[in-house]
Amino acid sequence: MDIFQKAWDFTDARVARESGYYPYFQVIASESDSRVTIDGRELVMLGSNNYLGLTTHPHVRERAAEALAKYGTSCTGSRLLNGNLDIHEELERRLARFVGKESALVFSTGFGANLGTISAIVGRHDTVFIDKDDHASIYDGCKLSYGKVVRFEHNDVASLREALSRADMNDHGGAIVVVDGVFSMEGDIAPLPEMIPVLKEFGARLMVDDAHASGVLGPLGNGTAAHFGVTDDVDIIMGTFSKSFASLGGFIAADELVIDYVKHNSRPFIFSAAMAPPSVGACLGALDVMESEPQHRERLWEVVHRMQAGYRELGFDLGTSETPVIPIILGDEMLVFAFWKRLLEEGVFVNPVRPPAVPAGRALLRTSYMATHTDAQMEFVLETFAKIGRELGVIGG
Repeated sequence: MDIFQKAWDFTDARVARESGYYPYFQVIASESDSRVTIDGRELVMLGSNNYLGLTTHPHVRERAAEALAKYGTSCTGSRLLNGNLDIHEELERRLARFVGKESALVFSTGFGANLGTISAIVGRHDTVFIDKDDHASIYDGCKLSYGKVVRFEHNDVASLREALSRADMNDHGGAIVVVDGVFSMEGDIAPLPEMIPVLKEFGARLMVDDAHASGVLGPLGNGTAAHFGVTDDVDIIMGTFSKSFASLGGFIAADELVIDYVKHNSRPFIFSAAMAPPSVGACLGALDVMESEPQHRERLWEVVHRMQAGYRELGFDLGTSETPVIPIILGDEMLVFAFWKRLLEEGVFVNPVRPPAVPAGRALLRTSYMATHTDAQMEFVLETFAKIGRELGVIGG
């Protein structure tokens, strides 16, 4: 068989395009903010992870421009050899202090941070325990490692305990549990305070992916562990820069010796070009804003509470969301795509999500919110959801 046969046989995308229900790779012709331009039309953006709205903040732009002017567009090599800039190390020192750890390490992408950390830490005789709803980068990091992988039911501490108790760790290996702090599709939070005593009982370490928690949870936006007051009990904190930090890249923070080990043993880190200077500058600018302008986070939570209340009053199912990620759970995949298309026509951009990104029977519209959403935009969105929800029979008249 020709190796390309699988590509020739793949018809899903072509069929969806022809039917008019293809939601992916929408071309946006404007900056990333609460309004975007698609096909010459302005839409309210509910599909972005720009939670604090910092992609357009003047200080973030200024720090990115300064880095571009001083260092150019690229490092043209890995941190290990020729691409290690002073601003990389400045960012690492500030991130470690921000999340409450000894040391930090910056990766070129958030996906690479999970891939590189898990594959370096988890060896042949080790076991990694993951939540069934963990991000794909966590799954792929586990695949790249040589360790045993055990899944437990989503946010289920009893299932985690059972997985730990049943695991065969008699070959002198270690154990680590990896969870999302905020789960990216349904917006719920990992129950860290309930999990930590179980992990201590079995001698397992804990890594928390704060991609959707950085800038959002915690007294300073410093993440899930800070939100629960358990920073000392979380061994590795991971975060991304493509969301609240308004940039591109990722990081981990942990004890200094752990960071030093990953720095010298992570293939995705060692063999990737260093994070580009303008991206580092933007991150530093975003961190400046997070530390000095709490009003952005405060406004974000005003928006979140208003939208959660509004959707629930209308009768939509939001699941157990507690964060700026608010799912509209519809269940039926075709209903999700029909709702998505009508929203797009009416001027609202959302993300339709189907299995395997969510469990079977839980297809949903993923909506997410920013500090820059206006009161008028929120009213428009709720009115539009109400109109289409009644039109499609999702909510009552």
